[in-house]
Amino acid sequence: MAKSINEIQDEIIDEFELFDDWMERYQLLVDYANELKQHPFPQEDLTDQNLIDGCQSKVWFTAKMDGDLLYFNGESDALLVKGIVALLIHVLSGHTPQEIATADLYFIDRIGLREHLSPTRNNGVAAMLKQMKLYALAYQAK
Repeated sequence: MAKSINEIQDEIIDEFELFDDWMERYQLLVDYANELKQHPFPQEDLTDQNLIDGCQSKVWFTAKMDGDLLYFNGESDALLVKGIVALLIHVLSGHTPQEIATADLYFIDRIGLREHLSPTRNNGVAAMLKQMKLYALAYQAK
């Protein structure tokens, strides 16, 4: 049985709580970024259409349905942001569009990420989440 979005969020919170130091937490984000390399983002998807508006760094997202579940792929030109992209994909990918559209993503605050990012980076995270939810709503409507 696949884990729920909340179960995945709780696992991430537990994982981040293992580290008191934010340098170690940033390293954990880099580790997540490195996991994305296992699913390389296709060159042909690095288009303006897939670019997220409102991000300080360049961030691209794509989404596709497989059966009833929506899967995301993402890329960024900044390593730390790529880690955030990987976290968001880890939490939301592989769920139904309805689950994604209605998800309450509390892990971002609970791991202290929001308070350790600049306001422009926080705006970027909000823009990424908004795009992922828009993809979910679009697929839900189909």
